[in-house]
Amino acid sequence: MSGTVYVLNGPNLNLLGVREPHLYGSTTLAQVEQQCRRVAEEVGLGCEFRQSNHEGVLVDWVQEARERACALVINPAGLSFRSIPLLDALKTLDQPIAEVHVTNIHRRDPLYQHSLVSLAATGVIAGFGPYGYEMAIRALARRLADAAAPAS
Repeated sequence: MSGTVYVLNGPNLNLLGVREPHLYGSTTLAQVEQQCRRVAEEVGLGCEFRQSNHEGVLVDWVQEARERACALVINPAGLSFRSIPLLDALKTLDQPIAEVHVTNIHRRDPLYQHSLVSLAATGVIAGFGPYGYEMAIRALARRLADAAAPAS
């Protein structure tokens, strides 16, 4: 398999491992990046890993992914619940999209239970901590392999 998976992270994820460790754990975003790069390489993909606290930057990266990525992993963080621009950008992708949340958003306060981004995602992984990123990359690699396999 070849191609690059984009792994995009939204606001405050740069504080992973420090911010509310009782919810998000002690794994840092740098450690998540290392894990993503290792797993992507294992499944034969490149990995473009990014984080921004700015909605417009994430929208720009999603639009870039349209041209450069074979798949997209996104943890939109707080933008999950209110960002129409991010949702609209994601809807323009033909590539498979995995939405990842470190916590199980469905067990959180009502404000955090309904992700708009899910409307554009191929699949959603929530509540498995940083391991959710690995799950997402593996699931996307499987989806890409299945799509490339000749029909029998």
